[in-house]
Amino acid sequence: MRIDILTVCPELLESPLGYSIVKRARDKGLVEINVINLHDFANDKYKSVDDYAFGGGAGMVMMIEPVFKAIEKLKNERNYDEIIYTSPDGEKFNQKTANRLSLLNNIIILAGHYKGIDQRIREHLITMEISVGDYVLSGGELPAAAITDAIVRLIPGALGDEQSALSDSFQDDLLAPPVYTRPAEFMGWKVPDVLLSGHAAEIEKWRHEQAEERTNRLRPELLKEDL
Repeated sequence: MRIDILTVCPELLESPLGYSIVKRARDKGLVEINVINLHDFANDKYKSVDDYAFGGGAGMVMMIEPVFKAIEKLKNERNYDEIIYTSPDGEKFNQKTANRLSLLNNIIILAGHYKGIDQRIREHLITMEISVGDYVLSGGELPAAAITDAIVRLIPGALGDEQSALSDSFQDDLLAPPVYTRPAEFMGWKVPDVLLSGHAAEIEKWRHEQAEERTNRLRPELLKEDL
């Protein structure tokens, strides 16, 4: 799989994409992630990628030309399954979307910045818009990193235990159940007896019941979405 991230601030992506599961997947050749600086596609000596909005108003707007040139260069090299724009008004990112995207071969993620991007980019170049929540960040780099992380950890071989991803929260529209580790008792606080019983069926039943209870209490809308 290949993920190309277009950004005006590549430094913001160095740390999130250079550690832990994502780094291991990159080192193993499971995914190729390229962070592409849009300033390299600017037309002037100042490497400008933003300008004032037509009609006035506060904030700068990402220009269409650098983005167009970067995307055209990439598309001339390979076919892309999705060209994603990180946007506050995009489709809400969730585990189902991450699952689908993890099955694709080539993805471009355009990290928005400033006041936004020229609308013509959204109309003619973007195939999918994603939001990571109903709030505003300084730029789309952190959402791009979050989307990439969620996708990469689903690629077979990225996790040490491939079954681990199947038990993550949201995979079955439920939150994950509580987890415990040694010691079995600390300051009088005990691990539930069923987890120490060695009875696999009872443990699995307990975990499912706990997942349903936690979801109903903390995120009941997830259960309603299943109806």
